[in-house]
Amino acid sequence: QVQLVESGGGLVQAGGSLRLSCASSGRTFSNYAMGWFRQAPGKEREFVATISRTGARTYDVDSVKGRFTISRDNAKNTVYLQMNSLKPEDTAVYYCAAGETAGWTRYSYNYWGQGTQVTVSS
Repeated sequence: QVQLVESGGGLVQAGGSLRLSCASSGRTFSNYAMGWFRQAPGKEREFVATISRTGARTYDVDSVKGRFTISRDNAKNTVYLQMNSLKPEDTAVYYCAAGETAGWTRYSYNYWGQGTQVTVSS
């Protein structure tokens, strides 16, 4: 089993920044690709970014390119999502997930955190 706990969410004005963290415990963190997803009220959970086991490969969705950066520190068992130039449409609950491959659908991931709320005011 893998336990994931997100932190770092909050309320920020448009144009501001937040850094989300996701701490992992249980099985070996470096054995898993990691992903970030988000879910806004009334919408389906959507993919945001993913990073391979070593961190050598990353991929993010077009809507966040150039603004969000995913990274990981395997020594600290933590994955991060640096979010800059935030927009009101980024408002959502953000979830981290662990899986065998760095996919961009929720079906690639077996373990999920409880989520952290990000609210961007205009």
